[in-house]
Amino acid sequence: MKNILLVDDEQRMLDLLGLYLEGEIYHCEKENFGVQAIQRVAEGNFDLILLDVMMPDLDGWSVCKSIREFSEIPIIMLTAKGQNTDIAFGLKNGADDYITKPFDETILLARIEAILRRTVSSDKIGFKNLTLDKENFQACINQKLLDVTPIEFQLLEIFLTHQNHVFSRAQLIEHIWGLTADVDNRTVDSHIRNLREKLRKECFDVDSSLLTVYGVGYKWQK
Repeated sequence: MKNILLVDDEQRMLDLLGLYLEGEIYHCEKENFGVQAIQRVAEGNFDLILLDVMMPDLDGWSVCKSIREFSEIPIIMLTAKGQNTDIAFGLKNGADDYITKPFDETILLARIEAILRRTVSSDKIGFKNLTLDKENFQACINQKLLDVTPIEFQLLEIFLTHQNHVFSRAQLIEHIWGLTADVDNRTVDSHIRNLREKLRKECFDVDSSLLTVYGVGYKWQK
């Protein structure tokens, strides 16, 4: 199930969007204010944002720009403005798509599906403010390059693509080093410890994400 954050100062619009989207495919969370929306994206785990432009505390363009400073999460702008200059402005400032109100339900759903398909098929994995670029073998926090070793990168890839799954040390050894490798559990623990220290140094909340399951191994808590 995909998690979508709905951001609009009008409760009626939030309820309408929730009615369109809630079900077996999408889970929606709602926010009325731009500042709180930025905080929720930084602390949560969303697959897409539907973001209204005209809001009283902080407009959608500013919210989009702030989110882009630490996350590549897809953003669809929703607004009553439909002029080409407004659309171009939104797209140039980090939005992935732009839908004007009133909108057709089927068009909205199709746009969401198209963007999520591109996200799933890409080589980037995101979790809060952590991004993993598998094509370029890079890990970033708040778009700042993280100095990880190849083993640490592989650990991150395994955990982020299998969130909430508990891996034993033996399974991690098999995934990374292979069945015939002469590697013991202490080696795994050492790499996990180093990875945690690097994430913590960049102010990533690793203690609530990369968990030790005592007597078993490790898991990445979604």
